Amino acid sequence: MTVTLAPPPAPQPPAVADPLDVLGVPGQVNLDYAATAPCARAAADAVAELLPWYGSVHRGAGALSRRCTLAYERARQTVGDFLGARADDHVVFTRNTTDALNLLARALPAGTTVVTFGGEHHANLLPWPRGSVRLPVPPDPAGAVRALDAALGELRRPAPSGPRGAQQGPPVLVAVTAASNVTGERWPVAELARVARRHGARIAVDAAQLAPHAPVDVAALDVDYVALSGHKLYAPFGAGVLVGRADWLDAAPPYLAGGGATSHVGAATHDVRWATGPARHEAGTPNLLGAVALAAVCAALADADRDALHDAEQALLTRLREGLAALPHVLELRMFGPAAPRVGIVSFVVAGRDSTEVAAELAATYDIGVRDGLFCAHPLARRLLDEAAARGGRRDLPPTALRASIGLGSTTGHVDRLLAALAALA
Repeated sequence: MTVTLAPPPAPQPPAVADPLDVLGVPGQVNLDYAATAPCARAAADAVAELLPWYGSVHRGAGALSRRCTLAYERARQTVGDFLGARADDHVVFTRNTTDALNLLARALPAGTTVVTFGGEHHANLLPWPRGSVRLPVPPDPAGAVRALDAALGELRRPAPSGPRGAQQGPPVLVAVTAASNVTGERWPVAELARVARRHGARIAVDAAQLAPHAPVDVAALDVDYVALSGHKLYAPFGAGVLVGRADWLDAAPPYLAGGGATSHVGAATHDVRWATGPARHEAGTPNLLGAVALAAVCAALADADRDALHDAEQALLTRLREGLAALPHVLELRMFGPAAPRVGIVSFVVAGRDSTEVAAELAATYDIGVRDGLFCAHPLARRLLDEAAARGGRRDLPPTALRASIGLGSTTGHVDRLLAALAALA
């Protein structure tokens, strides 16, 4: 009898890893993306590839320095493209969103009035000069547009002796978040930008929480400045960015005085000519690996199907919010109506339970990481806690809240595990 052996199976090509896979620890459920997102494979791979070549940026003629300088400037272009930067915008690398907004605050022309809302993260409340205008949190996105229109109308009211319609006074900057870090609710940035433009004001957008979840395009939104953090955009290597109009940045004193920010330094104390462009505000050795990691994630997201990612996240967010609403004694915090557009962030309280203790028990017993506190947005978080107590008719709410946030790599299993744990704890 002749035995015919089957041919060996053809070798299969190795599986190609998804650059948007996120790194994690097996068994741990990370629901704290809004504070710091996990590292995407694209960021880790980009850093690993460049590390053997690591060298000085803008300061050497050797092969390592030339390669690193090219990688740094390519990263700048990639991040600018990802954010829809205009041809004459500057893309300045910073440490994070807070650093970027502080840089912008230092660059404001003298006498600039800054208009913000009370729903901002501290990074968009604290850097601005004294005399800034803080508007109350509106009841809905349309209310934000109306409130800004009225406030700018007062600031830009023509003097009685001036020509009809003339705009008087110093510059005005509107500074607003694109998505709340407390509730995830989205602000009507494009509409606010149109109001600012109509009144001759500029607008800066804190995109730290929106950029990981949805496209942010400076030109399409018609905004003047955008700031974000790499560590919230799956690139936790200590880089952020400020993108926007060049004139204020080029006219301002350097954010840091030092090497790289100058075009000439003479022997006399004041014989200094400062550079223009991003270099003016990037003195010292830059965070090359942070910039490259951030650019790698931007490139991976630009190549991805953002609509599909958005739909998957929204389905998961709906599951989370509906599950929380079904739990007795759990109240969600919100600024606007329950159907307002939002990204994958939910803050809530468990009536009768201290939020810090609940977070600690979730971590110790269930291996679930969430955030507790006031989320570096104390005025907003305290207001929402008071409103939740009034809405629910409760007097036993804790003084701080819990926050669960999701993104790439989050699953229905993670959400269901949190809901089951909260049901057991409550």
